[in-house]
Amino acid sequence: MNIEQYQETYIQNNFADRIGGANYGKDTSIYKFEKIKRAKAAAKKAFPDVELIDMGVGEPDEMADRGIISKLAEEAAKPENRGYADNGIPEFKEAAVRYLSRVFNVEGLDAETEVLHSIGSKPALAMLPSAFINPGDVTIMTVPGYPVLGTHTKYLGGEVYTVELKKENGFLPDLTAIPEEIAKRAKLLYLNYPNNPTGASATVEFFTEVVAWARKFNVVVVHDAPYAALTYDGLKPLSFLSVPGAKDVGIELHSLSKSYNMTGWRIGFVAGNPLIVKAFGDVKDNNDSGQFIAIQKAAAWGLDHPEITEKIAEKYSRRHNMLVDALNGLGFKAEKPKGSFFLYVEAPKGIKGGARFASGEDFSQYLIREKLISTVPWDDAGSFVRFSVTFIANGIEDEKRVIEEIQKRLSDVEFEF
Repeated sequence: MNIEQYQETYIQNNFADRIGGANYGKDTSIYKFEKIKRAKAAAKKAFPDVELIDMGVGEPDEMADRGIISKLAEEAAKPENRGYADNGIPEFKEAAVRYLSRVFNVEGLDAETEVLHSIGSKPALAMLPSAFINPGDVTIMTVPGYPVLGTHTKYLGGEVYTVELKKENGFLPDLTAIPEEIAKRAKLLYLNYPNNPTGASATVEFFTEVVAWARKFNVVVVHDAPYAALTYDGLKPLSFLSVPGAKDVGIELHSLSKSYNMTGWRIGFVAGNPLIVKAFGDVKDNNDSGQFIAIQKAAAWGLDHPEITEKIAEKYSRRHNMLVDALNGLGFKAEKPKGSFFLYVEAPKGIKGGARFASGEDFSQYLIREKLISTVPWDDAGSFVRFSVTFIANGIEDEKRVIEEIQKRLSDVEFEF
């Protein structure tokens, strides 16, 4: 039987309301990433001999460091590492404390009570609402942004209130614009800096404001920091936990996926307020049995070698410089971010004498179908597209070739802004 035939059986009526209930699977709307996937397939079919330049990928383009891979092989061969890891091993938690101290100047963390490993940041974000959200409670999210914490808030009967990230505010949320009625009902505030997709970085002053706001309204702060160590042009990596009082009001999530080219390894950690960490551990204990111990030990080795991330950041910084110069030469107003591997650019309104773009999605679809350049559109707070400098290129000369090819493909039209 195909899906349509199964939709006529009793199973269709057994789905939970949170995923659509009896209408699950019948929604004909297409998620934007599926639209991108389909557009890429159509472009490849229409132009089989033209290279599709993928600037939309949100993951590193290289393998993990050889030292980390060697450590994994070494530890995977040891019989004592074969079993369940449950809520983690001391070696990884201790390495996380050293890492936060060395890279972010976060001092005084207790490895035993204030750090816990996670199988990447995404599962941690999915689990945290279970520790805090009752029906009717509010999670405050930023848009554009990563939706997982909000999705699970809704699953639990909670509500999501969104705050726009606007260019005029440096893509930082305006906490004073949150209605007091919402703030008083809120349990969680989600932040993510350096930010996906805007590339914006937070400041000590902003985090200090966040701490004061959270205390005033008794809100738990969840700072998602997978790009925190990927900073450029003299900007030092900044942790929310380095700000006085931050540990009193929240936690920070770190991941090795982006900063160590370890996306598929699924390893990260939660650090901060011990009571929040404990609650996360209790929920986690009912969701998974821990990441493979050998991966934790390889990741611990990586955390003790932050120079790996520094080298990765140098590459992304170089690519950002080239991409910004190329786009600005075509009339865009691209600004190099101080962190992350994302370049967030306002979409043009159209092409002189040609197509019009009513949204970032319109422009993104044009780039894929007509120019075979893949990006990700964001229309939550203005019409923007996100370029990623994690495109495939083998060395500096190949990076230059890719950027020059982008410039060449877009130079036969005149964009209007």
